[in-house]
Amino acid sequence: MNTRERFQAIFNFQPFDRLPILEWASWWDKTLERWYAEGLPQSLTDRYDICKYFDLDLCKYDASFRSRAPGCPRPSHHGAGIIADERDYQRLLPLLHPEEPVNHELWTRWADEQSRGESVVWYSVGGFFWEPRSLLGIEPHLFAFYEQPDLMHRINSDQAEWILKVTEDLCAICTPDFMVFAEDMSYNHGPMLSKDLFDEFLKPYYQRVIPELNRRGIPVLIDSDGDITLAGPWFEEAGIEGVLPLERQAGVDLARLRAAHPRMRFIGHFDKMTMPHGEAAMRAEFERLLPTAAKGGFFPSCDHQTPPGVSLENYRIYLALFREYAEKAGAMSRKTL
Repeated sequence: MNTRERFQAIFNFQPFDRLPILEWASWWDKTLERWYAEGLPQSLTDRYDICKYFDLDLCKYDASFRSRAPGCPRPSHHGAGIIADERDYQRLLPLLHPEEPVNHELWTRWADEQSRGESVVWYSVGGFFWEPRSLLGIEPHLFAFYEQPDLMHRINSDQAEWILKVTEDLCAICTPDFMVFAEDMSYNHGPMLSKDLFDEFLKPYYQRVIPELNRRGIPVLIDSDGDITLAGPWFEEAGIEGVLPLERQAGVDLARLRAAHPRMRFIGHFDKMTMPHGEAAMRAEFERLLPTAAKGGFFPSCDHQTPPGVSLENYRIYLALFREYAEKAGAMSRKTL
């Protein structure tokens, strides 16, 4: 199988030759600084050149659709907003959604690689929790559900139309293998809003956008840090087909999620905190994931960016183990799927 055939087979719960060896997210800058000091060639600065150096399967993504047009103000610090009310939003609206969102040169090149089966391509957009939070700031956003509901709906309605435009422009070049709503609406103790608020302020906009994505053949996933166990059914009811990165340290249990959502797709979940502790710890983590991986619909990967506590030597051990268990999962899938 080539990279894209392998991905499609796993995504559709079909037998596969092996798991793809992938990093769904890039590495921390501090991690790369350490690895350069430990022997990673200094000339390797491009994410995908580093992937090729480590002989990873290519999974290329475009997160630029979460960016603002030139001239849009930036938050003064982490957690701060750039608007306070609807008047601010109206003033900044021309700068929030660039008129030409798609880098056609980049996506044309990626489309050629995708058509040859050399890579999987995907994109992410700000979701309907993420987008108003990025505008209002963390704390004001949570108050806005109650104090500025009309503004919340307006932001999300405009964002839904923006996502549809991005999708239309991308599909004029190729059909992405999947897309992701960036949300980060859960942390260690679960979601930061109630189901009632989810149903009122987020779900209607998923349900405006997702049918069009389905019509175009683009699977839909959610990117949320933290423990998404409680919110999993909410996402599924809204039409979401999968979740990443499934952070183990937040208490996420893959076996429990699979039992509750047998047809959802999952990416990530390899506990990054095992990686500094050597082969035995990482092997035990792969053993934990193997039974679910062999059944399809799951792509093991570091459950977030590889932290700087991981040496280059341990990362190489991680990849060697990954390749070993990728083959084991493929052999098991051919017997059971």
